[in-house]
Amino acid sequence: MKVRIYQPSKTTMQSGRGKVGDWVLEYEPATPRRPEPLMGWTSSGDTLNQVRIKFPTKEAALAFAARKGWDADVAEWHERRVIPKNYADNFRTDRPRIGRF
Repeated sequence: MKVRIYQPSKTTMQSGRGKVGDWVLEYEPATPRRPEPLMGWTSSGDTLNQVRIKFPTKEAALAFAARKGWDADVAEWHERRVIPKNYADNFRTDRPRIGRF
């Protein structure tokens, strides 16, 4: 069975960095999703795509997948790059003006 291990990004409703450190193990869908004929909702014949298991570290998730004999794909998380900015930089006179006369 194929599983995916990744570290989810924070939701748009979060301003801080809390609850971002967990790693998630998720099953790859065995059957494609398709619209249901009666209501038009997206459905799948595979119930394992609803299961998500959280782990505190990537190594714990990989060990769990190895114990079960699953093939795991790990998606590494990109480190956030913060560029410090000051409000006073908006009023600097030594920067070039683009699009203004």
